[in-house]
Amino acid sequence: KKITDSIVYAGVNDHQVDLFEGHYHVPHGMAYNSYVILDDKIAVMDSVDINFTHEWLDHVAEALDGRQPDYLVVQHMEPDHSANIANFLKVYPDTTVVGNMKTFNMLEAFFGENFTDKRLVVNNMDTLSLGKHELTFVFAPMVHWPEVMVTYDAYDKVLFSADAFGKFGALDVDEPWDEEARRYYIGIVGKYGMQAQALLKKAATLDIQKICALHGPILEAPLDHYLDLYNKW
Repeated sequence: KKITDSIVYAGVNDHQVDLFEGHYHVPHGMAYNSYVILDDKIAVMDSVDINFTHEWLDHVAEALDGRQPDYLVVQHMEPDHSANIANFLKVYPDTTVVGNMKTFNMLEAFFGENFTDKRLVVNNMDTLSLGKHELTFVFAPMVHWPEVMVTYDAYDKVLFSADAFGKFGALDVDEPWDEEARRYYIGIVGKYGMQAQALLKKAATLDIQKICALHGPILEAPLDHYLDLYNKW
């Protein structure tokens, strides 16, 4: 599925899960989202849950259409997004892993590997040019883990928002956004309300036409409705 002319959806739907994170009832499953940005250089945005390794790699390969990825951007280290990093690098060993120092500290703690020889450590507001697409990395600590960062693509005006603006439910289930997004926000992100509000203030300074979260559907402009709900919640 194309998000824009040069951004392709590569995520998966999970209808095996009953309780997300062992706690939240998800009668309509979950989506683990991943995206591929195609330019002079190619960036893959995040991986997915370990139960969907082959499906995800198939989706990535289809999006790449024979090309090789240059970067794997790791915005969030929860296992449902980070579990397949090593599997990805087995298939695409020349890929550079992009993350912040906390990301790589967590990678070493979780997997015994910090990818010293194939990593790019970024700081808050650093940029990475893929060609037409210029990515800016905006740190969002405690939304809802300490290493979280979001990524703004200035070319397509897309915010890759990590777990912010997510919702429960797989993408092949048609349901209203608000109710399951509210339940997701309260359960997952809401306890870090101050940090979420700080991220909203940063987002308000950007020209955002689409929000691509790690769970749930792509949100399209105008985005005032979603921002207003986040402010109310």
